[in-house]
Amino acid sequence: MSTPTGPAPGLPVRMPRPRQSGRHRRPETVAAPQGAPTLVLAVPGAPSAAARSLADELASMTRSELPGLEATAAFLEGDDAEDGAYPTVGGVVARAAALRDERYELAKVAGRDVPEPEGPAAVVVPLLAGPDESLVARIREAAAGSGATAEVTDVLGPHPLLAEALHVRLSEAGLSRADRARLFTVATAADGIILASVGGQEAVQTAGITGMLLAARLAVPVMAAALDEEGAVSAVAQQLRDAGAAQLALAPYLVGPELPEGLLDAAVKEADCAAAEPLGAYPAIGKLALARYVAVTGIVPQTQESPAP
Repeated sequence: MSTPTGPAPGLPVRMPRPRQSGRHRRPETVAAPQGAPTLVLAVPGAPSAAARSLADELASMTRSELPGLEATAAFLEGDDAEDGAYPTVGGVVARAAALRDERYELAKVAGRDVPEPEGPAAVVVPLLAGPDESLVARIREAAAGSGATAEVTDVLGPHPLLAEALHVRLSEAGLSRADRARLFTVATAADGIILASVGGQEAVQTAGITGMLLAARLAVPVMAAALDEEGAVSAVAQQLRDAGAAQLALAPYLVGPELPEGLLDAAVKEADCAAAEPLGAYPAIGKLALARYVAVTGIVPQTQESPAP
């Protein structure tokens, strides 16, 4: 029985866990420094409530990984209306630069010793799994048209995390096992995967790199095809069937907003197979967006002590 001064003798007392040291010490979270560039997630395609929700969720993921980070969505085909629902890439970059300058001036007025802002005011990350020369060029043009200094990064892929995300989306649709180590089968599991991309042959080649990683995870053949090239999906589907695949599945190598309406449904009919959902707001997408930001800024979200000798 407890007493007014503490627990009764013999009862266990929870003590604070000692701080772990050495090579297995947990990483410490690092906040973004004041004046760090804004992370702008450039959303291609037609603006919509679904695209805005997805981009906001991904921005939230990056902020959770790097506290203090200014992260926001911007739309390649948006507008800078007063409601701010779908701000443009150029408008967001311009506001990021203005806000950074305003904070610097306020700090000087307050007598604080702060360094003058330098480097890009924003880092623009295209929300594209693979390269699309036309879309990336438009994103760069929009950022340059803001009148502010901004850095536009490479697209998110190829990367092993995208293979993981594709695997999860296929398993969610019942088209693959969630874990190869489990001793059970999925009746609807595909024995051939069409990895669908947009952006022409360069996008197909890049998707093929991630496709090799996905094939290793699933132990089934994976071939990439361009959704925006007539007949490409049906041709790849036939190649897989000729190689012995009886049950195909289509896996979109796409975040989602860049996918023109109706294109995926047409490809599914063309290939006569089931399909998984686009990558969407899978956590790996947020991590890869932040990784692109880190590569430009050098701000590392977490630090870890060097291994003990």
